[in-house]
Amino acid sequence: MSNIFIDDKDYKGIDFSLDGFTKGNYENCGFINCNFSGTDLSDLSFDECKFENCNFSNVKISNTAFKNVKFKNCKLLGLNFDECNRFLLSFSFVSCQLNLSSFYKLPLKKTSFINCNIQEVDFTESDLTGSTFDNCEMAGAIFENTILIKVDFRTSFNFSIDPEINKLQKAKFSTNGIAGLLGKYDILIE
Repeated sequence: MSNIFIDDKDYKGIDFSLDGFTKGNYENCGFINCNFSGTDLSDLSFDECKFENCNFSNVKISNTAFKNVKFKNCKLLGLNFDECNRFLLSFSFVSCQLNLSSFYKLPLKKTSFINCNIQEVDFTESDLTGSTFDNCEMAGAIFENTILIKVDFRTSFNFSIDPEINKLQKAKFSTNGIAGLLGKYDILIE
């Protein structure tokens, strides 16, 4: 990673897809109403940063470090989070669009997804222990060999999770969500 270090700086309304993005380590920075669409953010580090109302569609994040990063009202379509730097990886998502993204094999313990659109997102072989999916649309999300211990799905909907190929100890579901656990059996629940 680059030696440039930027801390405690706010960026507002910048179109980085046109202006480019300075490679470096960003700590405690805020990004509001910024467009990163199609930008290469590979090999950067974001530590304690906040992104609000930003567009990250089709951004390259190979070896990018996200350490305690918060995304709010962001568009994160088609991101390969599985290519991120896994060291101290930690983020949360509030009211974000994450459709078609991948978290394949990532350690995502205690990650919060609140009011998010998580359609067709790949969580295969991820460790989501203690995570929360609060009021999330999850149609087509993929859970295979995923660790879902103590995960809270009670308010989320349209998920399909096969209990036979995922680890579900003490995971929480609402009565309405039970259909998402039994889908492969082709039974009717009324």
